[in-house]
Amino acid sequence: MWERFSYYGMRGFLILYMTASAATGGMGLDVATAAAIYGTYTSLVYLMSVPGGWLADRVLGQRKAVLYGGILIAAGHYTLAVPAETAFYVGLVLIVLGTGLLKPNISAIVGQLYAPTDIRRDAAFSIFYMGINMGAFFGPLVTGFLAQDARFRAMIEGWGFDPNSTWHFAFGAAGVGMTFGLLQYVLAGRAMGSAGITPGGATTPALVAKYRQQAFAWGGAAVAGLAVLTLLAWTGSVVLSPELIRNLTAYSLLAITVVFFATLFLDRSWTREERGRLWVVFIFFVCAALFWSVFEQAGSTLNLFADRSTRNEFFGSAFPSSWFQSLNALFIVAFAPLFAWMWVKLGSRQPASPTKFGIGLIGVALGFILMIPAAQMAASGGKVSPMWLTSVYLVHTFAELCLSPVGLSSMTKLAPARVVGSMMGVWFLGASVGNFIAGQLASFYEEMPLQELLAAVSVLPILAGIVMLAFSKRFTKMMSGVK
Repeated sequence: MWERFSYYGMRGFLILYMTASAATGGMGLDVATAAAIYGTYTSLVYLMSVPGGWLADRVLGQRKAVLYGGILIAAGHYTLAVPAETAFYVGLVLIVLGTGLLKPNISAIVGQLYAPTDIRRDAAFSIFYMGINMGAFFGPLVTGFLAQDARFRAMIEGWGFDPNSTWHFAFGAAGVGMTFGLLQYVLAGRAMGSAGITPGGATTPALVAKYRQQAFAWGGAAVAGLAVLTLLAWTGSVVLSPELIRNLTAYSLLAITVVFFATLFLDRSWTREERGRLWVVFIFFVCAALFWSVFEQAGSTLNLFADRSTRNEFFGSAFPSSWFQSLNALFIVAFAPLFAWMWVKLGSRQPASPTKFGIGLIGVALGFILMIPAAQMAASGGKVSPMWLTSVYLVHTFAELCLSPVGLSSMTKLAPARVVGSMMGVWFLGASVGNFIAGQLASFYEEMPLQELLAAVSVLPILAGIVMLAFSKRFTKMMSGVK
């Protein structure tokens, strides 16, 4: 809950801070540049789940990985609270590294609390999803008020602070939330029993030593690479532009995806049943990338639309545009119990996971199609009712509940025990690819009519959803008994 409070609290106003003018305390970036940075950041947050899962599986164990990740995240938010451009980028890097350790491994711990055949697993992950979305709900409300509300600006001005520093108050509040999360995690750790304590992939002292050497080697190579890149930038040989960082991220995503799945499928130790399940993992990976490429424009495209083209009033009272970022979490909290009850009630008669994926993909695309009339009205110069965005977030929430918690649960069931953390990394690698694409698509916000952008990005998810529904039985058979 607290980690999501900090992440979504900061994400809720991140692109608004980058595009706000310097006169109002922002960075003064154009939308294309800000969207590229935003997409790269959110993509790297999920990309780091791959090495984060590997480290937990082979060196740290999930419990320690989550703890160390939380410490880095808190440090990152506190760094963002410092009003300096260098601190901004350093803070984002710390959050990226910390979330990579925390995100896949806390989900893996939840999976270890239930037997693979326990029919309550999907329902349990829906409840887990509800818990973290409580944090995602309150985060943007708190940080949005601190960052954007005129009343808070007037308040701190009366205290003698620069009213344009409210953005950094909001960054600091996200850090406070993560600190609460760390305290709760340490003090209530007994409730998780032995889940996640021992690295599942390091079964002997020799393997532990081997994997530690590999971790130090890769870590040293990464630090050396960053040092060389920093030196080149300092000497002027390389300009660390957003475009360069975006291109490096794109090539890294492509290389990691190819290498990871090639290594996975070239391993001859898998049984026929395990290999079939791994193919389903790959299919789910592609579906996740398509889904998040649309869904994760909530923090960029939809956030900009909320700030520039929506009447942000409720019964005559104005509210910060970033508060729309809480709607998805609110709907999750409201409807996750209903979906959890529905899956349990249906039991063995519930739709198979591929069918749920198909419904989710079609649903997320329909949400954007629903926005097209609002975009057309906004193009004429007026501002539209907040009910348009509210409706989109409601449709996207239903789509998410059909795909995301089910995907998390499926990964823990499909993955061989020795690589469960890495398989969670695959799931988040799909989210990384989707987030990167979402950021690049959002960069066209000012370059093309919004209604055309919304229509264009909806095509592939609909086609993929139809394929998943058409071949659901075939994919279910490949899952070899996993429901």
